[in-house]
Amino acid sequence: MNAEGAESATGPGERGVTPEAAIEPARVRVPTRGNRRLETLLDGVNADLELRTWWHMAQVASERLGMSDHSWVHVQIVLNIALRLLRLLARAGIEPVMVTDHAMGRRDAEVVVAAGALLHDVGMSIHRADHEAYSLFLAERKLRELLEDAYPEPERTVIVSEALHAIIGHRRRGEPYTLEAGVVRVADALDMAQGRSRVPVEAGRVGIHSLSAAAIDEITIDAGEELAVRVDVKMNNSAGIFQVDDLLATKIRGTPLEGHVEVVATIEGETEKRLLTEFRLPGA
Repeated sequence: MNAEGAESATGPGERGVTPEAAIEPARVRVPTRGNRRLETLLDGVNADLELRTWWHMAQVASERLGMSDHSWVHVQIVLNIALRLLRLLARAGIEPVMVTDHAMGRRDAEVVVAAGALLHDVGMSIHRADHEAYSLFLAERKLRELLEDAYPEPERTVIVSEALHAIIGHRRRGEPYTLEAGVVRVADALDMAQGRSRVPVEAGRVGIHSLSAAAIDEITIDAGEELAVRVDVKMNNSAGIFQVDDLLATKIRGTPLEGHVEVVATIEGETEKRLLTEFRLPGA
């Protein structure tokens, strides 16, 4: 599977348009494989104007700060990657906490992962700093609304609580201790291909984050031969190692996914792509 997982995505709405026009294309999709509760969640999300506006505002904040994409396109990519990871891990016999701790099912774990992925960055609509924490108080009410028809109590509170743990666990030192939360954390890090660097690169804000993202051509996620999951990262320049070693490796370490995911980064071809010709420090 290509990690993009967003073949029909046309990109976030342009700035300088009305809120209605900005959120109109903001809809996500994912293979549900007949998971009715997951379908209920997705239908509710795609019909929810408030949530889709949060996605839009998260991207507005990102563009103001010259950051990488945090729009609904990023959300869709993370959602697809997260469910791909969870299903590969389940195929290898690695059970989520929805099964081991709550005597529920793997499909309920998919709902937890999807909920975490869908709302993990909504706090960006308020502020970048501590956005993971701001996401919590927006997501708690919204998830209860979206899951009202899918789960009775007390199961609904279990789903919401585990999804909130996944949201707060995606921050750099989030220390997620469930498989579901670890999946969301790693999926967020795996949206690292060059498309995410569009905003800072076009604005001329070139740093190690945007430069290394521009070095990533493609990410594929498949079942591994020795471990449950193999992630192949195809790079056009060795600058992409920063994305793999500093960002991705940090997100995997200390999570329940550690020891189950192998990452292989390669540079294709005999020559590397030139990503910039000059770099200057302001005032230096």
